[in-house]
Amino acid sequence: MAETTPSIIDLIDTTTILSLLSTLAILATAYALSLTALSPSSPTKIRILFIWHAFDALIHFILEGSYLYNCFFSHLSLSLSLSPSTPNSASKASEFLPPGVYFLGRRDRLYGASYGNGGFSALWREYAKADRRWGGSDLTVVSLELLTVGLMAPVAVWVCCCLSRNSRIETRGLGGSEWFWMVVLATGELYGGEYCVFLLSGCGCLKEDGLETGCGWAVGDEMDWT
Repeated sequence: MAETTPSIIDLIDTTTILSLLSTLAILATAYALSLTALSPSSPTKIRILFIWHAFDALIHFILEGSYLYNCFFSHLSLSLSLSPSTPNSASKASEFLPPGVYFLGRRDRLYGASYGNGGFSALWREYAKADRRWGGSDLTVVSLELLTVGLMAPVAVWVCCCLSRNSRIETRGLGGSEWFWMVVLATGELYGGEYCVFLLSGCGCLKEDGLETGCGWAVGDEMDWT
C-alpha cells in the first residue's frame, strides 16, 4: 500500500499546542504590561505600538534566548575513536556545519535543541519539524539570533520605555527618539526572515516529511514578523 502523507492535523501534538499557547501567553503579558506602563489616556496607536514592541522583546529574550541556550549548553557527547579519515566518521559531524568545522571548536560534541531535555528544547524540536536547522547549531542562525537577542531585544525595551515615559508626561517638544528606534528595529527585523534561505536552498532546509508544517511555520511565523 502507498504511504499517505500526514495532514496538518496529524502533525499537531501536545508540544505543538503548548508552543502556540506560550506565544499567546507572551502576548497577554505584553498587553498586561501596557496597562501598567502606559497612561490610561494613551491613544490606541501608542498602546498597540507598546504591546507589539513589548511582545517583540519578550519573544526575543525568552524564546530565542532559549534557542541560544540550547545551542551553547545542550549537547550530545561523541566518541572520538574514529579519526576524520575513517569512512564512518562523517556521520558524526553536524549536518549544519561545513566539513572540518566544529561548533565552539568541540569535535566531541553535537550542539542544539535536538539534544536537550527541557521544555524549551521540546519547543525548538517542534519548530525543527519544519526547518531542521533550528534543532542544531547552524552558524548563520546562531549568528543572527545573537544579534537579535543581544541587540534588537534591548532596542525593543528602550522603545517601550520611551513610549511609557512620554505617555505620562508633557514632553513639550522633547522626546520622539522612539520613532527613530522603531524604524531601526523594524529594519533590523528583516534580517530574521528566512525566505532567502528557503529560495536559495530550494527549500532544502525543510524536512520532506514535514513540508506542510514547514510552509505553515514559514507563513505563520516568518511572514507576520517581517
